[in-house]
Amino acid sequence: MREVGGDQVDEAVAGCVATLRTAVDRDWTAVRAGRLDWTVRRTAVHVASDLIAYAGQLAGRAQDAYVPFDITLDGEGDEGMPAAGNTGVLQVIETTGVLLATTVRTTPRDVRAFHPFPFGSADREGFAAMGIAEVLLHTHDMAEGLGLPYEPSAELAESVLTCIFPHIQPGRAPWPTLLWATGRGTLPGRAPVTGWRWCNNLVVPAGRLTLQGVRPAAARDLWLGGDGGFDWIEGGPYQGTREAAGMLVTLYESGSHRPEFGLFVLVRRADGRAVGGLGFHSAPDGDGRVEIGYDLAETARGQGYATEALGALAQWALARDDVDLLFARVDHGNLPSQGVLTRAGFSRAAAALEETAYTEHRMDRSLRLYVRSA
Repeated sequence: MREVGGDQVDEAVAGCVATLRTAVDRDWTAVRAGRLDWTVRRTAVHVASDLIAYAGQLAGRAQDAYVPFDITLDGEGDEGMPAAGNTGVLQVIETTGVLLATTVRTTPRDVRAFHPFPFGSADREGFAAMGIAEVLLHTHDMAEGLGLPYEPSAELAESVLTCIFPHIQPGRAPWPTLLWATGRGTLPGRAPVTGWRWCNNLVVPAGRLTLQGVRPAAARDLWLGGDGGFDWIEGGPYQGTREAAGMLVTLYESGSHRPEFGLFVLVRRADGRAVGGLGFHSAPDGDGRVEIGYDLAETARGQGYATEALGALAQWALARDDVDLLFARVDHGNLPSQGVLTRAGFSRAAAALEETAYTEHRMDRSLRLYVRSA
């Protein structure tokens, strides 16, 4: 599977520079960038600042805050220095784009650095997608202000949507959908967007493992028989993980996917290899109940991985205000899985609970219900 990376950053920056280069003879300080309150000049400098900021976060492995630096173009804050012209501004965008693309390419997959939205960190793919989004969206703003035609490739817009807008239902075309999702356009049948944020994937530490939230593009690849971008041990991914990935894709396409209640891949810290899948069947219902499921590659079983992962994800979920009870359904004869649930703090539900509270899940005599509450 091809993840969002340096090549896409290069493509986005090249499209931005090619578009704006046709208007370098204009006064960018006198033209407003589309619907923004900023001028085209200020917006262009902002793009360069974002690109180098993301490169700095990732390269410096910042964990608690933004690295405290910014860029200043020639002539800004120094009366004795001639101001950088429009061509110079484009050169700075190109340079900072190369810095981000190179950093993304050379950063290991498991590295995460601070970014506040929404879970406090992002990986290399997230930083690449955020940089691309800044370039695409603000090039649109500047082109609109300057009266220039601009539209990136559908593949580039879709890569941004599936990476950092997993909560947005896909539309018929990716670019209009991205513009709508960021308050820059309209889509038939959808209300205008007045406030928005992108969403990086969630990662939950779990002892010897990390639980890495799966993005829609990776879920689709898993569902169709690929590796989802993960390095799996022998025998993985198991069929249950592929089926869970298909459920995620269905929810995403319907617009009801909540990324924090999706699928997680269990990755060993020791060697970065994936050993199984764990996740929620959906978001919590109106009573704060949510179903959880898991599986491991056969070669990873019997080593305590499922217990560690299930316990960590249950603790994370039950610390939330919208979750009151987790439950899992297990075949009556599946004693190993029942043991995993028990060791992770779940208990066998009373028969009355099975017959009343969960009738909508069609419990039958071949299944046993295990629950863990806050």
